[in-house]
Amino acid sequence: MYIENTGLESLVVDLRLLKEIMHKHDLFVDGQWDYERITFDKKYVIKEGTYYLRVFGYTEDGDIGSGQAEITLKKPALGKHYYPFGVEYGEDEVFPENLVKDCEKTLQQVLEDLKPYVQA
Repeated sequence: MYIENTGLESLVVDLRLLKEIMHKHDLFVDGQWDYERITFDKKYVIKEGTYYLRVFGYTEDGDIGSGQAEITLKKPALGKHYYPFGVEYGEDEVFPENLVKDCEKTLQQVLEDLKPYVQA
C-alpha cells in the first residue's frame, strides 16, 4: 500500500543528510541500493506478521555508492513480508491500523527533520 500525502514525494535531499535523518527514525538501507536507486526500510515484527515501511529514492546526478548524490524521494509504501517470496504491497493485503498510524507518524517526523534543509 502506498502512503499518500506524506509531503516527502519529490523532495530533493543530499544523500549524506538523508541517511543521517533516516537512521534517526530507524529507516536503514541494508544493501537496497544500486547506482541510481536507494530504499530505506523500517522493519516491524508484530503478531500479525513482518512488515516493512519503505521510502524509495533515486538520483539523476550522482552515484549512490560514492555517497555523492542528490536523492529525489518517491511515494513511501508499506508491505507485508512473506517468506520466502518477499514483500507484497497489493490491494488484498490487510494492514493493522496501529501499524499504519506508526508509519504515518514516522514519515511525518522525517519530513519535519528534512524541512530546514530542502527548498519548498
